[in-house]
Amino acid sequence: MAKSPRVVKIETFRHGEHPGLVFVKVHTDDGLYGIGETPGSAEPVHAFIHADVSEYLLGKDASQLDLHWASLAKMTGGMRSKGAEMRALSAIDIALWDLYGKRMGQPTYNMLGGLSRDKIKVYATCAGYPFYLNPTKGPKAGSGDFIPAGPYDDEHSALTDPVGLAESLHAEGFRAMKIWPFSQFAAKTNGQFISAEDLAKGTEPFRLIHKAMGDRMEIAVEMGQSWNLPSAIKIAQAVTPFKPMWFEDAVQMDNLDALAQFRKSTNIPTIASENVSTRWSFREMFVNQATDICMFDLGWVGGISEAKRIATMAESFGIPIAPHDCVGPIAFMADVHLSLNVPNAFIQETVRSYNATWYKDIVTALPKVENGYASVSDDPGLGLDFTEKFLKSDQLTVQVSEL
Repeated sequence: MAKSPRVVKIETFRHGEHPGLVFVKVHTDDGLYGIGETPGSAEPVHAFIHADVSEYLLGKDASQLDLHWASLAKMTGGMRSKGAEMRALSAIDIALWDLYGKRMGQPTYNMLGGLSRDKIKVYATCAGYPFYLNPTKGPKAGSGDFIPAGPYDDEHSALTDPVGLAESLHAEGFRAMKIWPFSQFAAKTNGQFISAEDLAKGTEPFRLIHKAMGDRMEIAVEMGQSWNLPSAIKIAQAVTPFKPMWFEDAVQMDNLDALAQFRKSTNIPTIASENVSTRWSFREMFVNQATDICMFDLGWVGGISEAKRIATMAESFGIPIAPHDCVGPIAFMADVHLSLNVPNAFIQETVRSYNATWYKDIVTALPKVENGYASVSDDPGLGLDFTEKFLKSDQLTVQVSEL
């Protein structure tokens, strides 16, 4: 039996321009390494990796992915958690899959079982340049004082020029987009009620896009867990005439009964949820018939390993998957590899403002997004690495744990 590759070093990287992200690199004693990432809870994620994960993983066989997932999951404090520990596990798992593919000389999609398709349809999440990671202080998107940072400040355009935004996306090959015009009103009542005036304002972008584009552009409704059940139903009823693609995270994900009631109230598909972690939580959602489409985020669902398990389980319930991604370039690449592999994937999220700017500053390759579809190369592993610009940045902090 050939000598097993042992993990000898784990590095974490944090960048001042992207404080919400933790990047990882896992090295083995044969000179190879894999990379991963996770968003959010950066301080505790970083601490957990260098305390608990490194103590467990250093010296272990890097190819025993299932064993390492199960062992590290027991340290997370709960199999349903999407907290710092599960985010750390997700980043490590992505890196181990990248490493595994590199060692075998195969792209990750082959390591997962091969291609079910050679490209996956994508939709454009209409986020702006600073959205999520390092929001700038000042006027909010949609306000008269807001100054766009570039041509793809799509969150602002969704509120001020929705038809122009839809036409711009269509010209680039997109046939589906996601917007969240109701979120601006949730804070008024803490999501307990939406007025007729705000309901009309929030519905207007859907009406305008549908009138201008017809069936040439599908529009997904992001509701962001912002509303109680009556308000969510009210919003859905207002938007339904414009044939939305789905309603996403209509209510809080800690109440599956409410989610199931919402699903029964509409003939438009319900999708959930990037805010749920691990197969145990998704199983309850499927059993309770609370969603039509399964969405997860590789950065905190448990990485590639757990996402593959969830996708397979969803298939047994006749449920398609639509992976979430608007948080980082490595997760986006991993998402597309998974979406090309699992038979029940039907669409993949992407953010064009990220792809055109800071994603390229961090990694050497991204999925090819063209004519409304994403594909990847056949390079080993995930097929990307950190750029020299990223590694040499004076805003980068690196910490190392090693044997």
